[in-house]
Amino acid sequence: MSESPGIAVASGSAPPAEVIPRPVPPRPPAAQRVLPLRRPGRWIITAVVLVLVAQIVHGLVTNPFYQWDRFLYWFLRPTILDGLLVTLEVTAYSAVLGLLGGVLLALARISPNPLLRTVSWVYTWLFRSVPLIVVLLFLYNFSALYQTLSLGVPFGPAFFTFDESRLATDMAVAVVGLSLNEAAYASEVVRGGLLSVDQGQHEAASALGLPKRYQFARIVFPQALRSLVPNYVNQLIGLVKATSLVFYVSLLDLFGSVQSMGSTYPGDIVPLLLVATAWYLILTSVVSVIQFYVERHYSRGALRTLPPTPLQKVLGGLAELRARAKRETAT
Repeated sequence: MSESPGIAVASGSAPPAEVIPRPVPPRPPAAQRVLPLRRPGRWIITAVVLVLVAQIVHGLVTNPFYQWDRFLYWFLRPTILDGLLVTLEVTAYSAVLGLLGGVLLALARISPNPLLRTVSWVYTWLFRSVPLIVVLLFLYNFSALYQTLSLGVPFGPAFFTFDESRLATDMAVAVVGLSLNEAAYASEVVRGGLLSVDQGQHEAASALGLPKRYQFARIVFPQALRSLVPNYVNQLIGLVKATSLVFYVSLLDLFGSVQSMGSTYPGDIVPLLLVATAWYLILTSVVSVIQFYVERHYSRGALRTLPPTPLQKVLGGLAELRARAKRETAT
């Protein structure tokens, strides 16, 4: 059997099959840049807002009436800081007592006992109707109505007797008045948070045979906090600002110190008011930051992805700008 030169063919084997080349797919067209949708209205509104903000800032900085040098002088004065400390003390005590009272009132409001429901409703109705300044002035002059307070059998002998004038210090009057008022509003906030919990959670906890106290402390209340926190923080911010009214019961808080210094130095009234404004802005900003992290903590079981923190937003924005710059450079 003859063989072709250079090709070995085995005896009895079939000739090799012809190799058909595969078609080469055409090359994709060059990448084209996708232009974003133009939104001229958004740019116009942005420009208008920037112009207004620039004018406001320019007016604040250049207007000599604000006396920014006196503002810097008064901002960290010991008198102002002492008033700020009083404001923080009154806010802390009133917030804790008001929240505890609000929880008790909310539980009484949703309880099956008709007497507790009625008392809770009347209390909430009364203190939500009366202005806070009236409550504070009434408590400040409470000793004129009741000189002594006693604890004992109704219409019978008294076991303990207290001198109201000794108990009713300026701090006590301020804390009690703010706490009574705060409890009325906090009760509605807590009640709304408790009612927001799905009824199936109560049924599931009851089906497991859990005690009522454990159901509330470990199942119902933690879920209610997710909707309760934003509303109560609004109340807490309002409480920080409401402490300015304790000046009318002779307690020198932040606003009271500013008013006292303003009457002594009438030429510095405007910078002193700016000092009070700046400190209230700082306090409410700190409360807002705490609110963000508390909400983020209690949203872990409800959201697949937690909202980014401010630092994460800044870092994400910088990374997006770098990526966009690289794309612009590549094109």
